[in-house]
Amino acid sequence: MVDADPADTVDARSGTPRLPLELTSFVGRRAELLEAKGMLSSRRLVTLTGIGGVGKTRLALRIAGDARNRGGPVWMVELGELRDGSLIVEVVAAALGLRHRARSPLAGLADHIAEQQALVVLDNCEQVIDAVAALSRYLLRHCPGLRILATSREALGVGGEAVLRVAPLEPPDPESRLRELRRCDAMTLFVDRAAGVVPRFELTETNASTVARICARLDGLPLALELAAATLRVMSPEQLLQRLSDRFRLLTRGERDAPTRQRTLRLCVDWSHTLCTPVEQRAWARLSTFPGSFDLDAAEHVCGGDVPAHELIDTLASLVDKSILVREQVGTVVRFRLLETLRVYGRERAREAGTADAQRQRHRDWYEQLTLQAEAEWIGPCQLDWIERLERDQPNLREALEYGMARHEPGSDAVVRLAAALYPFWLSRGRLGEGRRWLDRALDAEPGTSTALRARALYRTCALAGLQGDQRARAAHAEAALALAAQTTDARTQAFAAYADGLHALFSGDLPRACTRLESAHGVLAEHEDRFDQVGALITLGWAYELRGASAQALTCHEQALEITRARDELLYRSHGLWGAAVAVWRLGDGARATQLIHEALRLVSRRQDPFVAAVCLEALGWIAGAEGDPRRAAVLLGAAEGLGKGMGSSAVVFPDMLVLHRQCEQRARRELGERAFAAALTAGRGMDVGGSVDYALGTKPVPRTRGSGPASTELTEREGEVAALVAEGLTNKAIAARLVISQRTAQGHVERILIKLGFTRRTQIATWVVESRHERT
Repeated sequence: MVDADPADTVDARSGTPRLPLELTSFVGRRAELLEAKGMLSSRRLVTLTGIGGVGKTRLALRIAGDARNRGGPVWMVELGELRDGSLIVEVVAAALGLRHRARSPLAGLADHIAEQQALVVLDNCEQVIDAVAALSRYLLRHCPGLRILATSREALGVGGEAVLRVAPLEPPDPESRLRELRRCDAMTLFVDRAAGVVPRFELTETNASTVARICARLDGLPLALELAAATLRVMSPEQLLQRLSDRFRLLTRGERDAPTRQRTLRLCVDWSHTLCTPVEQRAWARLSTFPGSFDLDAAEHVCGGDVPAHELIDTLASLVDKSILVREQVGTVVRFRLLETLRVYGRERAREAGTADAQRQRHRDWYEQLTLQAEAEWIGPCQLDWIERLERDQPNLREALEYGMARHEPGSDAVVRLAAALYPFWLSRGRLGEGRRWLDRALDAEPGTSTALRARALYRTCALAGLQGDQRARAAHAEAALALAAQTTDARTQAFAAYADGLHALFSGDLPRACTRLESAHGVLAEHEDRFDQVGALITLGWAYELRGASAQALTCHEQALEITRARDELLYRSHGLWGAAVAVWRLGDGARATQLIHEALRLVSRRQDPFVAAVCLEALGWIAGAEGDPRRAAVLLGAAEGLGKGMGSSAVVFPDMLVLHRQCEQRARRELGERAFAAALTAGRGMDVGGSVDYALGTKPVPRTRGSGPASTELTEREGEVAALVAEGLTNKAIAARLVISQRTAQGHVERILIKLGFTRRTQIATWVVESRHERT
């Protein structure tokens, strides 16, 4: 027999079970609420999983409150302080107000629930998860009207269970406008809690960027945000941001009535660490070496020797299940990452264990090996895959470079080798300034680098300095390369020095010397079958001939480069070669063929979003359009080229001797259009990104409307108009989906159709158009 004692569990007025009252505002989670409710309507067991402090309990409480409002008893059972799984039935029975008189408390509990359409919330199950799973399985089999909502750091593993992973609130972009930041849930939570300790605290133009950086550094983790907001009693947001490097000492003032494990950030993470096996704890410490996401191969290398290879996959899966690792799928590749707070904790553990330096060494070795392989295979069919992979691993590559420079190993050339090998990637992404900084720092950190390697690094940083118009640095690098060559008879060192000297001469306008030196460099590199450097020297030699007025010789060089790159299905230097060949053909009098070659180059650009090649091709296409009597198109293209060039800290007019072609085109377009129309067309081009400018150049999109060009509201459906208005409010696709109760994919489709219909390329253009349309209607 089991009797119910309603004294402590039932509201005297309504007759329904009590739920804990919410003492602070509930922020965000609209999409999760909708998804959880949908799951509970079709599944009888739903588990909310996520790292400690992510807000699982608050979300479950809100879901339970909504369920209670629809009728039927709802009980919430707090299991966070329970350590003995054998007591689970008694704890649940007590929470439901039951007194046992039967020999089988479990059967009595099932009998009490059996005939009711009830919801039981089992909160914080992770430390007694096996017992909770067994109890849930039994009750669901014997109580047909029962639904269970559980919160745990990992799933229960019961048949029929639906799992909803609760992620941290989406962190803000610190560069966003104030209006957009105010609509960010992580920001809203921080500001709300801050106002609770600092009356009248609000988000302003002055503090918005700082608060956004705090929220981003804390990964949008609700517990961390609340603890951080509490520190504003004694410091400003700026001071808080500066001290977040020691977050576990700083974030220690939780609410007194909070569970012990959530009173400080450290206790919360300690709790997650305690729930891991020793192997999982070691893996956590090892994986904290990665500042960004990482793939399975990298994890195997860094964890090697500490986590047995045959256990690693299961260990990673368990860490994902326990919400320590975040699993992300990028295309066909699965990657993992640690939240910043968990990474900092793991690094502390590694330092305590004395393994931190060895981990970083293995991390650096892995990424050096990866980058050298990418360089070796660059002139080949896998180039696009390598660009995408290196892009994903940028935080790891920067970490590897920083670590190598900090070690100062005598006689080592590892950092120069790594930095030099990244040159093709930096060039392909238009990251000229970053490439220069790393190469220059590496050369300074390892002055004793082997001669040929150092000469190659010098020519590459010389090329980047030339593209950015830094004459002094370019001259210094060329001089250093020549000094190395004077000390050796090594052919490759001599070739790289000649390459650097030829580049300096080309950018300086000394075209006879440029031709001579680049001919020498190319000859040696071709003999050594150094494909990347050989093709680069060949294309650069083609430009030296072109600017000297020898377009036929230039075309021969570019065609040779195209023969090599096409045979190997290469993209980067093939697009460079097409650009050079197009200019040569145009100056030889064939504008139609030149346009065709540039279009081919731009189609390659669209596959990898290369701002450098896009800029130079748009510039050349502008010259052709101007010469063919289309001044407006010429002006738009010049503007697009200028905008992309400035974004790289460079110029679309690569060599000084090209300026005459640019100025002739600009003057003709300005004269034929008039100053106002020319400026408007130039501005339209400047506002395009790589994708939009390439689409325009290829004729697949119109010019984006600019301010004053007039609205096009009749082109949008009613739903698209609603979506456009929400974009103007600064909402993301996810937030739009939640607001309109549609899927995120549907919201994304609406936004893409709006961009196409209005001829835009960016969401900010939609926002401007909406504001202007409203203004015109009033």
